Amino acid sequence: MPAPLRVLHVGKFYPPAPGGMEKMVQSLCEGERPGVDSQVLVANTSAHTVREAWRGVPVTRVASFGSIGSVGICPGFPFALAAAPRDVTVLHEPNPVALVSDCVTLSRGPLVVWFHSEVVRPQWKYELMYRPFLRRVLSRASRIVVSSPRLAEYARELSDFRHKCVVIPFGLDTSHLAETPAIAARAAGIAREFPGPRVLFVGRLVPYKGVDVLIDAMAGVQATCLIVGDGPLRASLESHAASRGVSSRVRFLGGVSDADLAAHLHACDLFVLPSVTNIGTRPTVDQTGKTHIETHVFNLDKDLYGSSLRIGFVQRLRDERTFESLDALRAQIEADCQRARVLFDRLSL
Repeated sequence: MPAPLRVLHVGKFYPPAPGGMEKMVQSLCEGERPGVDSQVLVANTSAHTVREAWRGVPVTRVASFGSIGSVGICPGFPFALAAAPRDVTVLHEPNPVALVSDCVTLSRGPLVVWFHSEVVRPQWKYELMYRPFLRRVLSRASRIVVSSPRLAEYARELSDFRHKCVVIPFGLDTSHLAETPAIAARAAGIAREFPGPRVLFVGRLVPYKGVDVLIDAMAGVQATCLIVGDGPLRASLESHAASRGVSSRVRFLGGVSDADLAAHLHACDLFVLPSVTNIGTRPTVDQTGKTHIETHVFNLDKDLYGSSLRIGFVQRLRDERTFESLDALRAQIEADCQRARVLFDRLSL
């Protein structure tokens, strides 16, 4: 019987470290085994390199000496990447440490890039310090995996590589979200502890999540906002909530267990994500004059057609107008999304 294919997944972090990409990589690695010999190479959250099996998956966590934003400083990462035995490398992007490591080690083996999302950075920093490494990796990749056709169509950096893109939607194991008697009891306790209506946010407290915008919005909403997650901005966001006079209604809960997260989801009345919305007649593509409301939700890859959503407005971006071509319309949509992300991110140049 032939040996299973050795696949090295190169990520930023790996559970129990929190994060959406981290959960996705975990699901892939655990789901691939035992038919595929999946292994993981990521940054550690401490100054020690650790090699361990996490739920049956071999994981190497490379020593990290601090971080810049959400990126670990791992001088040993290129050496670990060069030494790792594999038949195929799957590089999960965004991942600046992996991009630089792939370049400096002159990696040449079979490569798949799993393109989770675009990078939001000040333009000059991106062009100078990120884009050259990303384009090298995309150029040598055999395939680029995206979660939806729209990501392949609209992502700027994929415009020269769309012929390599394949769509594999994100998989989600919902079994742990079932309303068991224990979760229902915990949800009832949350409802008693926090007056409704309850607004729930779940995610890392980093700039591009836009939690400061959510806090600003809470000043005009009679509700309780529950923020599940932690990150480098927690202290400043707590101070921001205090300055806006909403500390009693914006509660920072930190990291919670999977069971507790399920209970909060059952207890909430409204789940929030940042987005950008167009209200108008879409004159470039529709001559009927009918008014449409279209919302693009950031950091969400799911079919929401047929769902009921409540949309709140934070800031107006521009008037609707007719564009001379679909390419010009796409470029403007990309610019609108970038402006909205900058609003959420509060980027400082």
